[in-house]
Amino acid sequence: MFSASAKKRQRVGSSGRLSSYADNAETKAEDSSISPALSLRRSATTIIPDGFNDPATADVLLRLQLEGSPDLSALDGVPEPDLPFAPSLELHLNSSPLRRSGYFAARLSDRWLRPDPAAPVASSSSGLARITLKIPNPCYSRRPFDAHVTVLKLLYTLDFTGSIVSATDALELLHVALELLFDDCIRACVRFLEAVPWTDEEEEGVLGMIPFLREEESRDLLARVFPSATMDGDGKTLSEEMLHALILKALHSNPRLAAVKAFVAKLLKDYSSRDSVQNVLDRAFLESLGAVKEMLGEYASPDFRVAGDNDETEAIHRLKLHAAMVNARNLFWLVERMLELRVADTAAREWSQQPALTADLQKTFREDGWRNIAPGLPSLVLRCTYGLANAIAAGSILAPRQVRVEFVRQWLPVLNVCREKTFPINGQKMIFQDMEETFLQIISTLPLRDAHDLLQQCLCFSAHDFGGCPHLVLAFNTWFRRANMHPDFTR
Repeated sequence: MFSASAKKRQRVGSSGRLSSYADNAETKAEDSSISPALSLRRSATTIIPDGFNDPATADVLLRLQLEGSPDLSALDGVPEPDLPFAPSLELHLNSSPLRRSGYFAARLSDRWLRPDPAAPVASSSSGLARITLKIPNPCYSRRPFDAHVTVLKLLYTLDFTGSIVSATDALELLHVALELLFDDCIRACVRFLEAVPWTDEEEEGVLGMIPFLREEESRDLLARVFPSATMDGDGKTLSEEMLHALILKALHSNPRLAAVKAFVAKLLKDYSSRDSVQNVLDRAFLESLGAVKEMLGEYASPDFRVAGDNDETEAIHRLKLHAAMVNARNLFWLVERMLELRVADTAAREWSQQPALTADLQKTFREDGWRNIAPGLPSLVLRCTYGLANAIAAGSILAPRQVRVEFVRQWLPVLNVCREKTFPINGQKMIFQDMEETFLQIISTLPLRDAHDLLQQCLCFSAHDFGGCPHLVLAFNTWFRRANMHPDFTR
């Protein structure tokens, strides 16, 4: 019997691969008391032409023994336990192919085959080396020896392509190959796993094998499920880059391919990290907002208008405005996603800090050029503004006081110009009224001095409402009631 320290073996650069299979292995001379009938009955493997399980050429007798099952090697004629499968399997093998396994190479070496002085003298002179390999008892399987027999055959044939045809096969064989230190089989299994898709269950199996592989063997497998050390940033950064790229694909896809935007919207909604979703949406929002400001700024620029009055200049002029509308459409889609996921705080803050953009929009809408070039631009701008304003008024966005003040101050003039120049184009009457009411609600949240200035700018609402403009009346009545409230009321 060998000591525990003598049985331990490791491949350099990997975790210990020896399990109960090797810890319970025992090598000794063949015991002639084994019944040939019992041995044959336990063997379920047919002799194959290349000499596998061939008693005539074998110099090794290998017994695969299930852990926890009785050892029947010395019980000739005793009935086997009532199991759904035989508790052991004997194979007649040749030492030459077995030595391709680091485990068998060590067990068949002169040092390991030297008889144990404490063991009884073997009565057999056949010269067969006898090895018992204990393996875990898979209660769920009726063919517990299949993977081991397959790996043992591969020691003879090296036909990995014919034996590894699925990720499940590769995982089963890899486990045995790791125990037997069969490097060629390990490489073949890893190469197959790296090249094929995995189910979730198979991925768990692969990750379970990683600690037992050398670094160079596991590198490609790890690259599939973990960010590489050579990549910029960590896994979170890599995920956000992917989400951002998908958003850009959705924004710039064919407008008729609504399914693409719907798919990306679902990915964002179902993504586990709300912070990451907010980061990528904020980034895309700022990019689209910057594009709108740039295109509209160039369109409304006096320098651009006087640069020349020819067909080429006019064509560029039209392209700038059209590009502004395309990016405004992207902005609206992004605002919808941000409001849906309740991550629109940055958008609201940025929208309240756009004096240049709101000035260019007013200048653009006071002229008639947009009607033929970008007829949908006013609607897109108003819908973005209304969505954010409504979230602020409803408390979905808890905007600081200064953000609320500037939001109304910046965008109220745009609302007034749109109502004056575009009404009733595109049936915008309802959104105008909704925006008026929402702006008045936001004003009601402000200190009296700020509300005093902003309410005066809302007086024009009454010019378009022949029903008495009840929402404006209510806003002024509320302001006057608060302004006339006695200071001692709260004492």
